[in-house]
Amino acid sequence: MTDISMRHLRYFEALAQHGHFGRAAEACAISQPALSLQVKELEEILGAPLVERGMRQIRLTRLGAEFATRARSILRAVDELDDLARASHSPLVGRLRIGVIPTVAPYLLPAVMQRLAARFPGLDLRPREAVTQRLVDDLVEGRLDTAIVALPVSEPSLSEHALFEEEFVLVRPLDDAELPVPSSETLREMRLLLLEEGHCFREQALSFCNLSSRLPRDLMEGSSLTTLVQMVGAGIGVTLIPQMAVAIETRSAAVSVARLATPRPSRTIGMVWRRTNPLAGFFEQMAGIVREVGLNGAAAGAGPVPPPHRLG
Repeated sequence: MTDISMRHLRYFEALAQHGHFGRAAEACAISQPALSLQVKELEEILGAPLVERGMRQIRLTRLGAEFATRARSILRAVDELDDLARASHSPLVGRLRIGVIPTVAPYLLPAVMQRLAARFPGLDLRPREAVTQRLVDDLVEGRLDTAIVALPVSEPSLSEHALFEEEFVLVRPLDDAELPVPSSETLREMRLLLLEEGHCFREQALSFCNLSSRLPRDLMEGSSLTTLVQMVGAGIGVTLIPQMAVAIETRSAAVSVARLATPRPSRTIGMVWRRTNPLAGFFEQMAGIVREVGLNGAAAGAGPVPPPHRLG
């Protein structure tokens, strides 16, 4: 009888993650028939079905769900053995999967990638942009190596390393530039534009306005900071954005930027990775690069807003 191979485990884990043969095959860079054949072969080896095949998606059987959990654990352990060997190389080489939240990626990631590629030319950099919870889940399951997020994430299996702090600033129509800066209490009564649910920045902004349990009357949602700022420029409302986004997002919109009254809202940007990852020493080097970019690069040039504060 054919033994279960690592290929079987990787392909089935991808199918369990994506819930669709086509998307799983694309993620594994193989054809859909080839992935389907491997999963079918795995089921024959086990003598029981792992998935219920539907027209548009698949559903894991009870055995499939348990098998997927065990497969992820095995794959994570194998990947960490590989990372252990890679950690002995200087400089580091091979694949590096980096997650970044959407309210950081456009402003920090390009410079970070450029610095990493220059310092570690043997790295195969693979960035992924997603909301915090998705990145945390992927880190825990071994689908990412590290992530740049807003802290804390409060996941016991992850190591958190704070890098720098940045303020949130108020963006309002250009015609309002000379008006007094509203307090957090006044913002509750204004037409406030926020990111849609799932973004940690949304929750941080709501918390500043003491709106965690009560949404403002005229709340409007957008899918990106770009959308929010352009809506402000059209006179639709006001919004809060992180300091590092100011230079890019306000250059093509008729808006004004103002610092809020103290205590000003802020967030802590940091890096997270699994505590068991053998590449922790390299991630600490990478954290220094991200901190430098955040302090002196992407977060600079924010007009009247001062640069972020170093932590530690």
